[in-house]
Amino acid sequence: MLLTQIANQKFAQITAALVPSAEEAGRGFHFPEINSILRWKDVVPGINKVIIIGILAALIGTVLFLVAAMKDGSKAPKGARNLAEVIVEFIEKNIIMETMGKSGMGWTPFLLCVFVFVYICNVPGIIPFIQMPATARMGVPMFMALLVWVVFNATGMKHQGAFGYIKGVLFPPGVPKALYILVTPIELISTLVVRPFSLAVRLFANMLAGHLLLVIFALLSEALIQAETQKFFLVPVGILPFILLMFLTGFEILVAFLQAYIFTVLAAVYIGGATHPEH
Repeated sequence: MLLTQIANQKFAQITAALVPSAEEAGRGFHFPEINSILRWKDVVPGINKVIIIGILAALIGTVLFLVAAMKDGSKAPKGARNLAEVIVEFIEKNIIMETMGKSGMGWTPFLLCVFVFVYICNVPGIIPFIQMPATARMGVPMFMALLVWVVFNATGMKHQGAFGYIKGVLFPPGVPKALYILVTPIELISTLVVRPFSLAVRLFANMLAGHLLLVIFALLSEALIQAETQKFFLVPVGILPFILLMFLTGFEILVAFLQAYIFTVLAAVYIGGATHPEH
């Protein structure tokens, strides 16, 4: 609550400095509270639009690959099958081979699911009338980060044994024994606490920042363009934030892809490190 109040105060100060007040401009400009931007009312009790986006992301990804797996009698892939093959090839060549090597090909289904789900959850941020990525709510990134955390720790224990894995994390080989007093607590916190937290916050912060920027420029454009009947000289001023809004919308398409890619790459790195600690 305290952080929300502070954030609301900061936004109020920024908008007050950028935009004239109702008494000064004749048309008031009110930036909505952050809660109204980030918290969506329930469509039905317990289910809001963020949950619906998450469900649709899972369903769309599942349907895409089920349709792609269906045989249509043609030799050349087309439609959903062609798209699915492109995604799989991208995951294998640009993520798995670059981080885990050939031995990591068995992780293709998991990393493919992670990438597709995160990407589809990111995309609604630029869809009109939705304009809210599900990953701009901390719950979705944190769930995905905890899932990756459980997977790479379980993988490490499977390949090294529980004792061997924990020993390797707390006492990395090649470090002088005198330094373990410093290295051991750092590695413990880094592996068990910082990794899932940083993985979640990186995705959440980037998607939230993009969402807020789009909201700010959309509201500025609307306020300045509506003022054109009173002050004609504000018309070109109103066009500028609208142009920036279009640019940021295009940029967010790239950000949605990059954040899904980075999240999946880090997941592959963590799993590969747990499987092959010598690397």
